[in-house]
Amino acid sequence: MSSRTQQTNYSLQQLDALHHLHPFTNHRTMRAGGARVIVRGEGPYLWDADGNRILDGMAGLWTTSIGSGRKELAEAAYKQMLELPYYNTFFKTTHEPVVRLAHRLAEIAPPNLNQVFFGSSGSESNDTAIRLIRHYWALKGEPKRHIIISRTQAYHGSTIAAGSMGGMSHVHQHSYPVYPGFRHVMDPYWYGEAMDGETPEAFGLRAAKALEDEILAVGPENVAAFAGEPVQGAGGVKIAPSTYWPEVQKIIDKYGILFLADEVITGFGRLGKWFASDYYGIRPNLITFAKAVTSGYLPLSGLLVDDKIVDVLNGHNDDFNHGYTFSGHPVACAVALKNLEILENEHLIENVNTTTGPALAKMLGKFKDHPLVGEVRSVGLLGAIELVADKRTRKRFDQLGRVGTICRDHFVREGFIMRATFDTMVCAPALIWTQAQFDEAEAVIGKALDQTLNDVAGEIAA
Repeated sequence: MSSRTQQTNYSLQQLDALHHLHPFTNHRTMRAGGARVIVRGEGPYLWDADGNRILDGMAGLWTTSIGSGRKELAEAAYKQMLELPYYNTFFKTTHEPVVRLAHRLAEIAPPNLNQVFFGSSGSESNDTAIRLIRHYWALKGEPKRHIIISRTQAYHGSTIAAGSMGGMSHVHQHSYPVYPGFRHVMDPYWYGEAMDGETPEAFGLRAAKALEDEILAVGPENVAAFAGEPVQGAGGVKIAPSTYWPEVQKIIDKYGILFLADEVITGFGRLGKWFASDYYGIRPNLITFAKAVTSGYLPLSGLLVDDKIVDVLNGHNDDFNHGYTFSGHPVACAVALKNLEILENEHLIENVNTTTGPALAKMLGKFKDHPLVGEVRSVGLLGAIELVADKRTRKRFDQLGRVGTICRDHFVREGFIMRATFDTMVCAPALIWTQAQFDEAEAVIGKALDQTLNDVAGEIAA
Protein backbone atom coordinates (compact mmCIF):
# COMPACT_ATOMS: atom_id res chain seq x y z
CA MET A 1 0.00 0.00 0.00
CA SER A 2 1.42 3.38 -1.01
CA SER A 3 2.05 6.17 1.48
CA ARG A 4 -0.52 8.26 -0.42
CA THR A 5 -3.17 5.54 0.09
CA GLN A 6 -2.26 5.29 3.77
CA GLN A 7 -2.59 9.06 4.13
CA THR A 8 -5.98 9.10 2.37
CA ASN A 9 -7.25 6.28 4.58
CA TYR A 10 -6.06 8.07 7.71
CA SER A 11 -7.66 11.32 6.56
CA LEU A 12 -11.00 9.61 5.97
CA GLN A 13 -10.85 7.98 9.39
CA GLN A 14 -10.10 11.34 10.99
CA LEU A 15 -12.94 13.08 9.15
CA ASP A 16 -15.27 10.22 10.06
CA ALA A 17 -14.39 10.62 13.72
CA LEU A 18 -14.94 14.37 13.55
CA HIS A 19 -18.31 14.40 11.79
CA HIS A 20 -20.00 11.01 11.44
CA LEU A 21 -22.30 9.53 14.09
CA HIS A 22 -22.58 5.80 13.35
CA PRO A 23 -25.66 3.65 14.09
CA PHE A 24 -25.65 1.24 17.06
CA THR A 25 -22.18 2.36 18.14
CA ASN A 26 -20.19 3.16 21.25
CA HIS A 27 -18.80 6.39 19.87
CA ARG A 28 -15.93 6.71 22.33
CA THR A 29 -14.41 3.31 21.51
CA MET A 30 -15.25 3.66 17.83
CA ARG A 31 -13.35 6.90 17.49
CA ALA A 32 -10.42 5.66 19.51
CA GLY A 33 -9.86 2.79 17.08
CA GLY A 34 -11.02 4.39 13.85
CA ALA A 35 -13.54 3.09 11.34
CA ARG A 36 -12.65 0.57 8.66
CA VAL A 37 -13.01 2.39 5.33
CA ILE A 38 -14.71 0.23 2.68
CA VAL A 39 -13.85 1.42 -0.81
CA ARG A 40 -15.19 -1.15 -3.29
CA GLY A 41 -17.50 -4.10 -3.72
CA GLU A 42 -17.63 -6.76 -6.40
CA GLY A 43 -19.83 -9.84 -6.26
CA PRO A 44 -19.65 -11.29 -2.73
CA TYR A 45 -16.43 -9.42 -1.86
CA LEU A 46 -15.49 -6.05 -0.38
CA TRP A 47 -12.18 -4.20 -0.33
CA ASP A 48 -11.07 -1.79 2.37
CA ALA A 49 -8.78 1.22 2.04
CA ASP A 50 -5.80 -0.88 3.14
CA GLY A 51 -6.28 -3.15 0.14
CA ASN A 52 -7.68 -6.12 2.06
CA ARG A 53 -10.21 -8.30 0.27
CA ILE A 54 -13.07 -9.38 2.54
CA LEU A 55 -15.65 -12.11 1.94
CA ASP A 56 -18.95 -10.62 3.08
CA GLY A 57 -20.87 -13.27 5.00
CA MET A 58 -23.64 -10.82 5.94
CA ALA A 59 -24.58 -9.57 2.43
CA GLY A 60 -23.99 -6.04 3.69
CA LEU A 61 -26.69 -6.02 6.35
CA TRP A 62 -28.81 -9.00 5.19
CA THR A 63 -29.19 -6.99 2.00
CA THR A 64 -26.99 -7.38 -1.12
CA SER A 65 -28.56 -10.59 -2.38
CA ILE A 66 -27.22 -10.30 -5.93
CA GLY A 67 -23.83 -9.01 -4.77
CA SER A 68 -22.07 -5.74 -5.53
CA GLY A 69 -21.11 -4.23 -8.85
CA ARG A 70 -24.11 -5.23 -11.00
CA LYS A 71 -24.12 -2.77 -13.88
CA GLU A 72 -27.74 -3.56 -14.72
CA LEU A 73 -28.90 -1.90 -11.51
CA ALA A 74 -26.65 1.12 -12.04
CA GLU A 75 -27.97 1.47 -15.59
CA ALA A 76 -31.60 1.19 -14.42
CA ALA A 77 -30.95 3.99 -11.91
CA TYR A 78 -29.16 6.15 -14.50
CA LYS A 79 -31.91 5.78 -17.08
CA GLN A 80 -34.61 6.64 -14.54
CA MET A 81 -32.66 9.62 -13.21
CA LEU A 82 -32.51 11.10 -16.68
CA GLU A 83 -36.23 10.53 -17.27
CA LEU A 84 -37.76 11.36 -13.87
CA PRO A 85 -35.29 11.60 -10.97
CA TYR A 86 -37.96 12.33 -8.37
CA TYR A 87 -41.58 13.04 -7.87
CA ASN A 88 -43.74 12.32 -4.86
CA THR A 89 -46.84 10.14 -4.70
CA PHE A 90 -48.89 12.68 -2.74
CA PHE A 91 -51.55 14.94 -4.36
CA LYS A 92 -53.22 12.14 -6.34
CA THR A 93 -50.11 11.57 -8.48
CA THR A 94 -48.19 8.46 -9.48
CA HIS A 95 -45.50 7.41 -11.94
CA GLU A 96 -44.64 4.34 -14.00
CA PRO A 97 -41.90 2.77 -11.84
CA VAL A 98 -44.01 2.75 -8.66
CA VAL A 99 -47.05 1.40 -10.50
CA ARG A 100 -45.08 -1.39 -12.15
CA LEU A 101 -43.28 -2.32 -8.92
CA ALA A 102 -46.51 -2.43 -6.92
CA HIS A 103 -48.00 -4.70 -9.58
CA ARG A 104 -44.94 -6.97 -9.59
CA LEU A 105 -44.93 -7.25 -5.81
CA ALA A 106 -48.62 -8.18 -5.83
CA GLU A 107 -47.80 -10.94 -8.32
CA ILE A 108 -45.15 -12.56 -6.11
CA ALA A 109 -46.76 -11.93 -2.71
CA PRO A 110 -49.26 -14.26 -1.02
CA PRO A 111 -52.60 -14.01 -2.88
CA ASN A 112 -54.42 -11.90 -0.26
CA LEU A 113 -51.78 -9.14 -0.33
CA ASN A 114 -52.38 -6.99 -3.38
CA GLN A 115 -51.59 -3.44 -2.30
CA VAL A 116 -48.34 -1.77 -1.24
CA PHE A 117 -47.46 1.28 0.86
CA PHE A 118 -43.85 2.31 0.19
CA GLY A 119 -41.17 3.74 2.45
CA SER A 120 -37.38 3.86 2.58
CA SER A 121 -36.44 1.56 5.49
CA GLY A 122 -37.72 -1.39 7.45
CA SER A 123 -38.23 0.84 10.48
CA GLU A 124 -40.43 3.17 8.43
CA SER A 125 -42.52 0.34 7.09
CA ASN A 126 -43.02 -1.20 10.52
CA ASP A 127 -44.11 2.23 11.78
CA THR A 128 -46.55 2.30 8.86
CA ALA A 129 -47.84 -1.13 9.85
CA ILE A 130 -48.43 -0.02 13.46
CA ARG A 131 -50.45 3.00 12.36
CA LEU A 132 -52.43 1.09 9.75
CA ILE A 133 -53.25 -1.78 12.12
CA ARG A 134 -54.63 0.59 14.74
CA HIS A 135 -56.42 2.70 12.12
CA TYR A 136 -58.07 -0.43 10.71
CA TRP A 137 -59.53 -1.40 14.08
CA ALA A 138 -60.68 2.17 14.73
CA LEU A 139 -62.51 2.23 11.40
CA LYS A 140 -64.14 -1.08 12.30
CA GLY A 141 -65.49 0.48 15.49
CA GLU A 142 -63.08 -1.36 17.82
CA PRO A 143 -60.60 1.33 18.90
CA LYS A 144 -59.76 -0.57 22.10
CA ARG A 145 -57.87 -3.05 19.92
CA HIS A 146 -54.52 -1.27 20.04
CA ILE A 147 -52.14 -3.77 21.70
CA ILE A 148 -49.58 -5.38 19.40
CA ILE A 149 -47.77 -8.48 20.69
CA SER A 150 -44.24 -9.34 19.57
CA ARG A 151 -41.33 -11.37 21.02
CA THR A 152 -38.65 -10.59 23.61
CA GLN A 153 -35.71 -10.53 21.17
CA ALA A 154 -37.66 -9.35 18.13
CA TYR A 155 -36.15 -6.56 16.09
CA HIS A 156 -38.60 -4.46 14.07
CA GLY A 157 -36.55 -1.27 13.68
CA SER A 158 -35.04 1.54 15.72
CA THR A 159 -37.59 4.35 15.49
CA ILE A 160 -39.39 4.80 18.81
CA ALA A 161 -42.59 3.06 17.62
CA ALA A 162 -40.95 0.20 15.70
CA GLY A 163 -38.32 -0.13 18.43
CA SER A 164 -41.07 -0.39 21.03
CA MET A 165 -42.79 -3.10 19.01
CA GLY A 166 -39.52 -5.02 19.02
CA GLY A 167 -38.48 -6.56 22.29
CA MET A 168 -34.79 -5.75 22.59
CA SER A 169 -33.98 -3.93 25.81
CA HIS A 170 -30.93 -2.17 24.38
CA VAL A 171 -33.17 -0.66 21.67
CA HIS A 172 -35.73 0.40 24.29
CA GLN A 173 -32.93 1.93 26.37
CA HIS A 174 -32.99 5.30 24.63
CA SER A 175 -36.72 5.73 24.01
CA TYR A 176 -37.49 7.63 27.24
CA PRO A 177 -39.95 5.93 27.67
CA VAL A 178 -40.90 2.97 25.49
CA TYR A 179 -44.24 3.65 23.79
CA PRO A 180 -47.19 1.92 25.46
CA GLY A 181 -49.42 -0.58 23.70
CA PHE A 182 -46.82 -3.28 23.00
CA ARG A 183 -46.36 -6.59 24.79
CA HIS A 184 -43.68 -9.23 24.37
CA VAL A 185 -43.69 -13.00 24.74
CA MET A 186 -40.97 -15.64 24.68
CA ASP A 187 -38.92 -16.32 21.55
CA PRO A 188 -39.27 -19.67 19.75
CA TYR A 189 -35.63 -20.36 20.69
CA TRP A 190 -35.32 -24.04 21.54
CA TYR A 191 -31.56 -24.04 22.11
CA GLY A 192 -31.66 -21.19 24.61
CA GLU A 193 -35.03 -21.62 26.32
CA ALA A 194 -36.06 -25.28 26.25
CA MET A 195 -36.45 -27.12 29.54
CA ASP A 196 -34.39 -30.23 30.26
CA GLY A 197 -35.56 -33.06 28.05
CA GLU A 198 -38.05 -30.90 26.13
CA THR A 199 -38.16 -31.79 22.45
CA PRO A 200 -38.16 -29.05 19.80
CA GLU A 201 -41.73 -30.02 18.89
CA ALA A 202 -42.99 -29.74 22.48
CA PHE A 203 -41.10 -26.49 22.96
CA GLY A 204 -42.59 -25.03 19.78
CA LEU A 205 -46.09 -25.62 21.13
CA ARG A 206 -45.17 -24.08 24.48
CA ALA A 207 -43.68 -21.00 22.81
CA ALA A 208 -46.83 -20.59 20.72
CA LYS A 209 -49.00 -20.97 23.81
CA ALA A 210 -47.19 -17.97 25.31
CA LEU A 211 -48.91 -15.87 22.64
CA GLU A 212 -52.35 -17.20 23.58
CA ASP A 213 -51.63 -16.70 27.28
CA GLU A 214 -50.73 -13.05 26.64
CA ILE A 215 -53.85 -12.48 24.53
CA LEU A 216 -55.98 -13.82 27.37
CA ALA A 217 -54.04 -11.84 29.99
CA VAL A 218 -54.68 -8.47 28.33
CA GLY A 219 -58.10 -9.40 26.93
CA PRO A 220 -58.69 -10.47 23.32
CA GLU A 221 -60.89 -7.41 22.80
CA ASN A 222 -57.78 -5.23 23.34
CA VAL A 223 -55.40 -7.04 20.99
CA ALA A 224 -54.88 -5.67 17.50
CA ALA A 225 -52.15 -7.88 16.08
CA PHE A 226 -49.27 -10.25 16.51
CA ALA A 227 -45.99 -9.19 14.88
CA GLY A 228 -43.31 -11.75 14.14
CA GLU A 229 -40.25 -12.28 11.98
CA PRO A 230 -40.49 -15.69 10.29
CA VAL A 231 -36.88 -16.11 11.43
CA GLN A 232 -35.62 -13.75 14.13
CA GLY A 233 -32.58 -12.32 12.37
CA ALA A 234 -30.97 -9.65 14.51
CA GLY A 235 -32.03 -11.64 17.57
CA GLY A 236 -29.57 -14.37 16.61
CA VAL A 237 -31.09 -16.29 13.66
CA LYS A 238 -33.63 -17.99 15.89
CA ILE A 239 -35.38 -20.65 13.80
CA ALA A 240 -38.71 -21.79 15.21
CA PRO A 241 -39.41 -25.54 15.65
CA SER A 242 -41.75 -27.09 13.08
CA THR A 243 -44.73 -26.97 15.46
CA TYR A 244 -44.52 -23.26 16.22
CA TRP A 245 -45.89 -21.41 13.20
CA PRO A 246 -48.88 -23.72 12.54
CA GLU A 247 -49.92 -23.29 16.17
CA VAL A 248 -49.40 -19.51 16.08
CA GLN A 249 -51.58 -19.31 12.96
CA LYS A 250 -54.34 -21.26 14.76
CA ILE A 251 -54.20 -18.83 17.68
CA ILE A 252 -54.32 -15.78 15.41
CA ASP A 253 -57.34 -17.23 13.60
CA LYS A 254 -59.04 -18.20 16.88
CA TYR A 255 -58.95 -14.67 18.29
CA GLY A 256 -59.41 -12.80 15.03
CA ILE A 257 -56.35 -10.60 15.40
CA LEU A 258 -54.19 -9.35 12.55
CA PHE A 259 -50.86 -10.96 11.70
CA LEU A 260 -47.87 -8.80 10.70
CA ALA A 261 -44.98 -10.77 9.23
CA ASP A 262 -41.77 -8.73 9.36
CA GLU A 263 -39.88 -9.94 6.28
CA VAL A 264 -37.34 -7.15 6.16
CA ILE A 265 -34.65 -9.85 6.39
CA THR A 266 -36.39 -12.94 5.03
CA GLY A 267 -38.09 -11.45 1.97
CA PHE A 268 -36.98 -11.94 -1.64
CA GLY A 269 -35.53 -15.41 -1.60
CA ARG A 270 -33.48 -15.88 1.53
CA LEU A 271 -35.45 -19.01 2.46
CA GLY A 272 -35.90 -20.25 -1.10
CA LYS A 273 -39.28 -18.58 -1.63
CA TRP A 274 -40.13 -15.01 -2.56
CA PHE A 275 -41.36 -14.63 1.01
CA ALA A 276 -40.67 -16.75 4.08
CA SER A 277 -44.41 -16.66 4.82
CA ASP A 278 -44.80 -19.04 1.89
CA TYR A 279 -41.97 -21.22 3.18
CA TYR A 280 -43.70 -21.64 6.56
CA GLY A 281 -47.25 -21.75 5.19
CA ILE A 282 -48.41 -18.83 7.34
CA ARG A 283 -51.08 -16.33 6.25
CA PRO A 284 -50.12 -12.79 7.27
CA ASN A 285 -52.41 -9.81 6.80
CA LEU A 286 -49.42 -7.53 6.38
CA ILE A 287 -45.81 -8.10 5.31
CA THR A 288 -43.09 -5.50 5.80
CA PHE A 289 -40.10 -5.64 3.46
CA ALA A 290 -36.93 -3.66 2.69
CA LYS A 291 -33.23 -4.55 2.26
CA ALA A 292 -33.12 -7.18 -0.52
CA VAL A 293 -35.92 -5.63 -2.60
CA THR A 294 -33.16 -3.52 -4.24
CA SER A 295 -30.25 -5.65 -3.01
CA GLY A 296 -29.37 -2.55 -1.01
CA TYR A 297 -28.41 -0.52 -4.08
CA LEU A 298 -30.93 2.16 -3.08
CA PRO A 299 -33.10 2.60 0.03
CA LEU A 300 -36.61 1.22 -0.46
CA SER A 301 -39.12 -0.53 1.77
CA GLY A 302 -42.79 -1.28 1.82
CA LEU A 303 -45.81 -2.79 3.47
CA LEU A 304 -47.89 -5.38 1.64
CA VAL A 305 -51.50 -5.11 2.79
CA ASP A 306 -54.36 -7.61 2.93
CA ASP A 307 -57.34 -6.92 0.67
CA LYS A 308 -59.68 -7.02 3.67
CA ILE A 309 -57.81 -4.11 5.28
CA VAL A 310 -57.90 -2.12 2.07
CA ASP A 311 -61.65 -2.82 1.74
CA VAL A 312 -62.19 -1.18 5.15
CA LEU A 313 -60.10 1.84 4.09
CA ASN A 314 -62.09 2.13 0.87
CA GLY A 315 -65.34 1.84 2.76
CA HIS A 316 -64.79 5.04 4.73
CA ASN A 317 -64.54 8.64 3.59
CA ASP A 318 -61.46 9.10 5.74
CA ASP A 319 -57.85 10.11 5.05
CA PHE A 320 -55.00 7.87 6.19
CA ASN A 321 -52.73 10.72 7.25
CA HIS A 322 -49.40 8.99 6.89
CA GLY A 323 -46.57 8.97 4.35
CA TYR A 324 -43.02 9.93 3.51
CA THR A 325 -41.32 12.30 1.09
CA PHE A 326 -39.65 9.35 -0.60
CA SER A 327 -42.58 6.91 -0.61
CA GLY A 328 -42.31 5.15 -3.96
CA HIS A 329 -39.19 7.01 -5.14
CA PRO A 330 -39.03 6.45 -8.92
CA VAL A 331 -35.32 5.63 -9.07
CA ALA A 332 -35.49 3.18 -6.17
CA CYS A 333 -38.53 1.52 -7.75
CA ALA A 334 -36.76 1.18 -11.11
CA VAL A 335 -33.78 -0.46 -9.41
CA ALA A 336 -36.06 -2.80 -7.47
CA LEU A 337 -37.76 -3.95 -10.67
CA LYS A 338 -34.41 -4.78 -12.24
CA ASN A 339 -33.23 -6.53 -9.07
CA LEU A 340 -36.34 -8.74 -8.93
CA GLU A 341 -35.84 -9.55 -12.60
CA ILE A 342 -32.27 -10.70 -11.92
CA LEU A 343 -33.34 -12.84 -8.96
CA GLU A 344 -35.87 -14.56 -11.19
CA ASN A 345 -33.89 -14.86 -14.43
CA GLU A 346 -30.76 -16.20 -12.74
CA HIS A 347 -32.78 -18.70 -10.66
CA LEU A 348 -31.13 -17.45 -7.48
CA ILE A 349 -34.17 -18.17 -5.32
CA GLU A 350 -34.56 -21.73 -6.58
CA ASN A 351 -30.84 -22.28 -5.99
CA VAL A 352 -31.33 -21.59 -2.27
CA ASN A 353 -33.38 -24.80 -2.15
CA THR A 354 -31.13 -26.93 -4.34
CA THR A 355 -27.58 -25.61 -3.98
CA THR A 356 -26.65 -22.67 -1.77
CA GLY A 357 -28.90 -23.45 1.19
CA PRO A 358 -27.70 -27.07 1.46
CA ALA A 359 -24.11 -25.87 1.02
CA LEU A 360 -24.48 -23.48 3.98
CA ALA A 361 -26.00 -26.22 6.15
CA LYS A 362 -23.22 -28.65 5.23
CA MET A 363 -20.51 -26.08 5.93
CA LEU A 364 -21.85 -25.08 9.32
CA GLY A 365 -22.46 -28.72 10.25
CA LYS A 366 -18.73 -29.40 10.12
CA PHE A 367 -18.23 -27.25 13.24
CA LYS A 368 -20.89 -28.74 15.54
CA ASP A 369 -18.27 -30.75 17.46
CA HIS A 370 -15.86 -27.85 18.00
CA PRO A 371 -15.21 -27.32 21.75
CA LEU A 372 -16.64 -23.77 21.59
CA VAL A 373 -19.78 -24.66 19.65
CA GLY A 374 -23.04 -25.54 21.36
CA GLU A 375 -25.21 -25.65 18.25
CA VAL A 376 -25.14 -24.83 14.56
CA ARG A 377 -28.37 -24.17 12.69
CA SER A 378 -29.53 -22.82 9.37
CA VAL A 379 -32.55 -22.37 7.16
CA GLY A 380 -32.12 -21.29 3.57
CA LEU A 381 -29.28 -18.78 3.55
CA LEU A 382 -29.48 -17.82 7.22
CA GLY A 383 -27.09 -19.50 9.63
CA ALA A 384 -25.88 -19.37 13.22
CA ILE A 385 -23.14 -20.80 15.45
CA GLU A 386 -23.75 -20.73 19.21
CA LEU A 387 -20.61 -20.14 21.30
CA VAL A 388 -20.79 -21.64 24.80
CA ALA A 389 -18.51 -22.28 27.76
CA ASP A 390 -19.98 -25.74 28.39
CA LYS A 391 -21.40 -27.79 25.52
CA ARG A 392 -23.06 -30.29 27.85
CA THR A 393 -25.03 -27.81 29.95
CA ARG A 394 -25.23 -24.99 27.36
CA LYS A 395 -23.69 -22.66 29.94
CA ARG A 396 -22.88 -19.25 28.50
CA PHE A 397 -19.72 -17.25 29.02
CA ASP A 398 -19.64 -14.55 31.64
CA GLN A 399 -20.43 -11.05 30.31
CA LEU A 400 -22.68 -12.06 27.42
CA GLY A 401 -21.35 -10.81 24.11
CA ARG A 402 -17.70 -10.61 25.13
CA VAL A 403 -16.65 -13.87 23.46
CA GLY A 404 -18.81 -13.17 20.42
CA THR A 405 -16.95 -9.89 19.93
CA ILE A 406 -13.59 -11.65 20.26
CA CYS A 407 -14.64 -14.22 17.68
CA ARG A 408 -16.05 -11.60 15.31
CA ASP A 409 -12.78 -9.69 15.37
CA HIS A 410 -10.86 -12.85 14.47
CA PHE A 411 -13.21 -13.40 11.54
CA VAL A 412 -12.61 -9.87 10.25
CA ARG A 413 -8.83 -10.19 10.60
CA GLU A 414 -9.00 -13.40 8.56
CA GLY A 415 -10.97 -11.66 5.81
CA PHE A 416 -14.53 -12.87 6.43
CA ILE A 417 -17.46 -10.99 7.92
CA MET A 418 -19.74 -12.80 10.34
CA ARG A 419 -21.88 -10.84 12.78
CA ALA A 420 -21.86 -11.42 16.53
CA THR A 421 -25.26 -11.25 18.20
CA PHE A 422 -24.20 -11.55 21.83
CA ASP A 423 -22.34 -14.90 21.69
CA THR A 424 -24.09 -16.19 18.58
CA MET A 425 -22.23 -15.85 15.30
CA VAL A 426 -24.67 -15.30 12.45
CA CYS A 427 -24.36 -15.17 8.68
CA ALA A 428 -26.53 -14.35 5.67
CA PRO A 429 -24.52 -14.90 2.49
CA ALA A 430 -25.47 -13.30 -0.80
CA LEU A 431 -27.58 -15.56 -2.99
CA ILE A 432 -24.81 -15.58 -5.61
CA TRP A 433 -22.33 -17.58 -3.52
CA THR A 434 -20.69 -20.55 -5.24
CA GLN A 435 -18.89 -23.50 -3.68
CA ALA A 436 -15.67 -21.49 -3.86
CA GLN A 437 -17.05 -18.98 -1.35
CA PHE A 438 -18.33 -21.73 0.96
CA ASP A 439 -14.89 -23.37 0.90
CA GLU A 440 -13.21 -20.05 1.65
CA ALA A 441 -15.63 -19.35 4.50
CA GLU A 442 -15.15 -22.82 5.97
CA ALA A 443 -11.40 -22.31 6.22
CA VAL A 444 -11.84 -18.98 8.01
CA ILE A 445 -14.48 -20.29 10.40
CA GLY A 446 -12.12 -23.04 11.51
CA LYS A 447 -9.29 -20.57 12.12
CA ALA A 448 -11.45 -18.01 13.89
CA LEU A 449 -13.02 -20.59 16.20
CA ASP A 450 -9.61 -22.03 17.07
CA GLN A 451 -8.17 -18.56 17.73
CA THR A 452 -11.13 -17.71 19.95
CA LEU A 453 -10.79 -21.00 21.80
CA ASN A 454 -7.17 -20.18 22.50
CA ASP A 455 -8.22 -16.78 23.91
CA VAL A 456 -10.81 -18.27 26.31
CA ALA A 457 -9.32 -21.72 26.91
CA GLY A 458 -9.37 -21.28 30.68
CA GLU A 459 -13.13 -20.71 30.64
CA ILE A 460 -14.11 -23.85 28.74
CA ALA A 461 -15.58 -26.77 30.70
CA ALA A 462 -13.49 -29.93 30.55
